[in-house]
Amino acid sequence: MDFRDLKYFETVAELGHLGHAAEKLCRTQSALSKSIKRLEDELETALFERVGRGIVLTPSGALLLERARILRRGVEESKRQLKDFARGIRGHVRLGVSTTMAELLLPAVTEEFLRSAPDVTMELTLGMNDRLRDLLQAGHIDLMLGPLDSVDGVFATHPIVDDQVVVVAGPAHPIFSQPGKVSSLAGQRWVLPSAKVSTRRWLDQLLNESGLPSAQVQIETNSILLVPQLITRNDLLSLLSRRNLGPGRPGHPLREVPIPAAVMRRTFGVLYRDEAYLTPPVLCLLNILRKGSWLGG
Repeated sequence: MDFRDLKYFETVAELGHLGHAAEKLCRTQSALSKSIKRLEDELETALFERVGRGIVLTPSGALLLERARILRRGVEESKRQLKDFARGIRGHVRLGVSTTMAELLLPAVTEEFLRSAPDVTMELTLGMNDRLRDLLQAGHIDLMLGPLDSVDGVFATHPIVDDQVVVVAGPAHPIFSQPGKVSSLAGQRWVLPSAKVSTRRWLDQLLNESGLPSAQVQIETNSILLVPQLITRNDLLSLLSRRNLGPGRPGHPLREVPIPAAVMRRTFGVLYRDEAYLTPPVLCLLNILRKGSWLGG
């Protein structure tokens, strides 16, 4: 299939008139007719039908127009990427990172990335998952590092590492003297993120399925890692990644409340808009994340 024939076809389809398309393309009507005839012969189907003095697409023609536009955008993007790569990996990357990913993975990722692309500048946005997804959807960040979710169908995703979220409390919280059952969570007071965040939704579902009332949220915050001392001093509960617990970790001195049925399993990964143009530095970082060689660092 000739790209020039597709270009002519697309112009004729958009204008709905062979003569107007010939004027715009600086070609004869005969040349455009032959171009469309070649496409119809190759595809073995009619692409246009006459209506009055104009022409309209057949169902087959409408499908080809959709595919032709996608193909043209792909070719144009490929040309732009090749020109960008020829100029070297330079530019700017806007990366959104969830708080847990920032602590666990960001240092090793940025070390390898900046070693591969030392002339690239980075803009890091830390935040909760719901806000980062909104920023990614709006095109305000290029990539997002965070937990993958069932609602991520609007993005392209690549899994990186598994994680578990558990109930946490200060070392002297009375809950440690209770049985390790979900029923022990009834009547407790919590520090939690907004109801839009996946961990909060998971807790609400767990309590509901266990026949318990919704969590009593004493404090709602988008930065759980900043408040371990607040949780400890006020006998509150919260949710935190197991990876953030222990001496030297941002969740210290919080401890996991041992309730086997209250463990949320999730996967961290990278998210991006599949239809977006990815610049050379963004592609470089994306490939590093996909490769995962930095995980041991």
